Amino acid sequence: MRMFVRALLAFLALPGVVAFAVPIWIGLSSHRAPRHLAAAVIALICGTTLLLWSVREFYVAGRGTLAAWSPPIRLVTTGPYRWSRNPMYVGVVTILVGWSILWQSPMLAIYTACVASAFYARVRLAEEPWALRKFGAEWEAYRSKVPRWIF
Repeated sequence: MRMFVRALLAFLALPGVVAFAVPIWIGLSSHRAPRHLAAAVIALICGTTLLLWSVREFYVAGRGTLAAWSPPIRLVTTGPYRWSRNPMYVGVVTILVGWSILWQSPMLAIYTACVASAFYARVRLAEEPWALRKFGAEWEAYRSKVPRWIF
């Protein structure tokens, strides 16, 4: 139960704020009418589904959370991690693209680009070196087979 509470709090604090609270605030404050509803909803559903599936795999297969203070203790290679080493980040960026489509807000587009750039830097500078130290050869084998993003 304690791990579930940590996982839930990490989800609310991290992607909950980055992918939902901030972009909704930006979108609503732009005072633009929602547009391209179908495309936006598709991106939002796909991104949210991928994000939730990825978080579940971290919790179930990795025995940890998405937060740096409670990382997985096992290398997660199941679920969406079979196709991408970073499906949570892909999911969040997809959600942000959905919000950007919905409100056609230049500020949201800039926010999305900044978040994607921050994810890239975090993965390259912190997460991949940590995974190599933590999982060694297992990480190397996984890294050689699965792309960082989706291609």
